[in-house]
Amino acid sequence: MTSRVTRRSVLAATLAVGAASCTPGTDGSGATSGDTAPGSGGVPDPAKAGNVTLHVWDQETRGGTNAEIEQLNKEFQHRYPNVTIKRVSRSFDDLKTTLKLALSGNNPPDVVQANQGYPDMVAFVEAGLLTPLDNYAGIYEWNTRYPATLLNLNRVTARGASRRFGTGRLYGISQTGEFVGLYYNKAVLKKAGVQPPRTWAEFTDSLAELKKAGELPVQFGNLDKWPAIHTFGMLQDQHGTEQARDTVLGDGDGFATSRTTKAADTLTEWMDRGYLPKDANGLGYDDANKKFMAGQGAYTITGTWMQTDLRKRLGDDLGVMPPPPATRNGKPTTTGGQGLAWSITSRSAHPEVAAAYLDFLTNEHAADVMTENGVLPAVPGKAANALDPDSPDGRMVAAWRQLTSADGLVPYLDYATPTFYDTTSAALQDLIAGKTSSRGFARKLQADYGAFMNKQRGAGSSGAPTS
Repeated sequence: MTSRVTRRSVLAATLAVGAASCTPGTDGSGATSGDTAPGSGGVPDPAKAGNVTLHVWDQETRGGTNAEIEQLNKEFQHRYPNVTIKRVSRSFDDLKTTLKLALSGNNPPDVVQANQGYPDMVAFVEAGLLTPLDNYAGIYEWNTRYPATLLNLNRVTARGASRRFGTGRLYGISQTGEFVGLYYNKAVLKKAGVQPPRTWAEFTDSLAELKKAGELPVQFGNLDKWPAIHTFGMLQDQHGTEQARDTVLGDGDGFATSRTTKAADTLTEWMDRGYLPKDANGLGYDDANKKFMAGQGAYTITGTWMQTDLRKRLGDDLGVMPPPPATRNGKPTTTGGQGLAWSITSRSAHPEVAAAYLDFLTNEHAADVMTENGVLPAVPGKAANALDPDSPDGRMVAAWRQLTSADGLVPYLDYATPTFYDTTSAALQDLIAGKTSSRGFARKLQADYGAFMNKQRGAGSSGAPTS
């Protein structure tokens, strides 16, 4: 199998969650002789570890994800009364800002959530801050519970290798599936005489209809900078799923493409026509969501992590779908994959207890707890199968299965290089503010991406955007 095919297989047939493959984890890189005596079958038993305090950092601060983590933490401590979980929960931005310092400090946590890709997970691995989990994947049968396509998103190769993300040793395991979807308020659409769109053209046409009816077509806040990455990624995906995916994974044609400029043109057009709030760069993500839940906006483009909060406020008026395809009954495509990886730090004094905790957070019972709290499990279980298919949660799970079956997920753009998050978020704020053109925007992205790829490959050109 060529390297190109290997890289693309990170999401190919994406996350076809029923097709797990078994890869024994027996390279000695994970489980070590630690503080836990093995239980039956060689599985470590936290009950025999003595009194343990497990320090955990995560970013699951929102309604549903916070609730399921709180419930699972209580259940784990009830099962193992000798284990105390000290949880620090921070927003995504705060965690991203503070985690590296915490990991390299004198008292690092035992378990952390690490964002996949070069800026965070790869950097942490290169600094020796995370523990390989391959042996634990074998012990706990993560290799059969999860399809390889999911596990590969949490793999990093050895230091100095040219292809470091998506292959190599396992450094985390994710709880949740995620996709950037099109959420809509049924009541607002009905008031404006607009039907939920079935194709991308129907969606874009409806924006003008909603504006004419006096409604804000798309609620959107980008003060936090990262929301625009998701919105732009979704727009770019409509112009070539495979190419966009290959680029993020290091094998594509980069960002000097008409795919990039067309998506940037669309975002600029939406701003110019008043389809988005005129103060989008000054409106916070949470505030924008509150406005949407209060009926200010027909659509919002966000991830499934917001499902619980949106459903709690809007109830059956909440609609959710993948971005509609080009043709009716066509294959949808969007940005997504899985939630931040749960990882064990390299200086944890309790790695085997930490591994048992990771297994508990991601097992079949945990999947059902997630579903009960409106959270999308990476591998849906029995509770997901029992959902009302017409309910918001039922439609979310159906959309996830539709996207994965159609190979319609593209990794988050900020995975692409160590500095791409900062580059893209700043460039998008400039684009939204009218401070740069679509071609200038594409050049900024390609300059970052091209420089990194040149370093990785030792040759090549950063290129220039095409028309």
